[in-house]
Amino acid sequence: MEEYAWVIEYMPQGHATEMRREAVVQLIGEQAFTLLEASVKPEATIVIGQRIYVGKDVRNEVDRIKRRVSYNELSAGARSMLPNILRKLIETREKFFIEFINKSRPISIRVHTLDLMPGIGKKNMETILAEREKKSFESFADLKARVPTLSDPVGIFAHRIISELEGQEKHYMFVRPPFQPQQGRF
Repeated sequence: MEEYAWVIEYMPQGHATEMRREAVVQLIGEQAFTLLEASVKPEATIVIGQRIYVGKDVRNEVDRIKRRVSYNELSAGARSMLPNILRKLIETREKFFIEFINKSRPISIRVHTLDLMPGIGKKNMETILAEREKKSFESFADLKARVPTLSDPVGIFAHRIISELEGQEKHYMFVRPPFQPQQGRF
């Protein structure tokens, strides 16, 4: 369960297809990048990009979490805002992502976790592994300084998370895999 989420879409009139007209927000969770849809309290002020509390205690902006949504269920506005808001979210959790770089390991004999990150090719991966042997990375700035060919580490993580949200990946590193109905036995 997410404690905090970031607003990626605000629909003051709700969905046009729903009978009940209530203000709705689409959110991305801060810890597991869960996509959520929630109803908004009438007195709440909502701004896209805002970080709000969605946990079990008293909530100021959100009345109730309506459901978990898939990437394809996001509005067009939410999908267009997601990369920018995700970048801000990643920057606020810099320590987590730097720790990921510092502790990533091989998945198999031929594949390393860093191989799965878009924009980190073999050369960058080798440089990252060699540099972290000398000293652990401390920040995105430190990573860019010591691996100069890696121009946008925040963008690399954002791209990977969006790809996982879209359900395009075999390995899920940051997002809970989408629900797959079981086939076969009855």
